[in-house]
Amino acid sequence: MDPQLLNLIFLAVMFGLLWLMVIRPQQQQAKKRQAMLASLKEGDKVITIGGIHGTIRSLTDKEVVLRIAPGVDITVQRSAIGSVRNEESR
Repeated sequence: MDPQLLNLIFLAVMFGLLWLMVIRPQQQQAKKRQAMLASLKEGDKVITIGGIHGTIRSLTDKEVVLRIAPGVDITVQRSAIGSVRNEESR
């Protein structure tokens, strides 16, 4: 076989492995995160990417107001929400 053809096949196989092991899982994780951010609603208990725990009081397309203590509300970017806490996982 021609060495150039072998090199081309090798590069194609390496790209395929890279896509399967790195790119595809990142795309799936990003899609899951977007779905989580889109499904946020008032009353959800969330954790921000900075580690702040709170309950959603209100939200807009870009901002979320969190109650972090009785009478203490903060406003964060919607993209700053890291995860939604499940009561059964506590």
